[in-house]
Amino acid sequence: MKISSTILLAILAAAIGAYGYSLLAPAKVAQNEYAEKKKPEKSNDHVEQDEHGADRIRISDVKLAAAGVTLAAAESATLTDTLSFNGTLRANQEAVVQVTPRFPGVAKSIQKRIGDKVGKDDLLAAIESNQSLTVYELKAPIPGTIIERQISLGEYASEQKPAFVVADLSTIWVDLSIYRQDLKRVRLNDEVLIDPDDGRGEIRGTISYIAPIGSSETQTALARVVLPNPDGRLRPGLFVTARLVLAARNVAVAVRRSAIQTLENKTIVFVREDNDKIEARPVEPGDSDPRFVEIRAGLSAGERYVAENSFVVKAEMGKGDADHD
Repeated sequence: MKISSTILLAILAAAIGAYGYSLLAPAKVAQNEYAEKKKPEKSNDHVEQDEHGADRIRISDVKLAAAGVTLAAAESATLTDTLSFNGTLRANQEAVVQVTPRFPGVAKSIQKRIGDKVGKDDLLAAIESNQSLTVYELKAPIPGTIIERQISLGEYASEQKPAFVVADLSTIWVDLSIYRQDLKRVRLNDEVLIDPDDGRGEIRGTISYIAPIGSSETQTALARVVLPNPDGRLRPGLFVTARLVLAARNVAVAVRRSAIQTLENKTIVFVREDNDKIEARPVEPGDSDPRFVEIRAGLSAGERYVAENSFVVKAEMGKGDADHD
């Protein structure tokens, strides 16, 4: 039986194709090996371990700064036992004067407005008396700041209503709300740390007054601190927080509370090493207060650690672990 030329050609083509593939296969294997060699190396941020077995990650200062991470030096600190309160800044009511017209009349001129600083006997306004039709001057009785103005040009000024209120803001009242369960722990002359929340730190003061009665609505009693205010930092009407210092104790090494993290069931602090590495250093914490935590072992005074946004470093170390695996 004769085999057609078509079938012969098909068999020949299949044989040539198989032979060609066998020749190409080694080249493909070589290409794959070359591609494997060209794979990018892992980032320098992978996790390694130091001689003590602590996890360590390589990370630059630039990367830390971009993530909002700040470093601080471990140092001695004073831990305080405190009570926290909310408060309000008020003008010192013993240095506030209402300026009222002596006679009813019309405001012919207005010299000062709210916020203006005045000296004693500075001219505030000129009033034309309704009775005599003569113009008399309204003057500042004390030096201070205009905090209220109740008249306008051409308006009727009554002797029944203050036209201006002048306050000497060189001292400020801080009125604190003390809950009934804390009243027994608050005494006159106790030291209080006032935080105006303006980024400039706390102000020390002492309690100078405790109200003999409380508020039926809030179930709190008022305690007052009088603070100097030479630069106008404290503004009446704004809220503040305060800490009453009950006890204080010095410790040799402490870090900020925001530095403490937990990793693999260990309490750790991220410590800067060799200027380009961060180590997850296991530490033994001790006493603490709202700001600092005592470190009894694992960290020495002067060592730099991640003080703020330590969770960012923890997350970066977790990514490094995944890459390393």
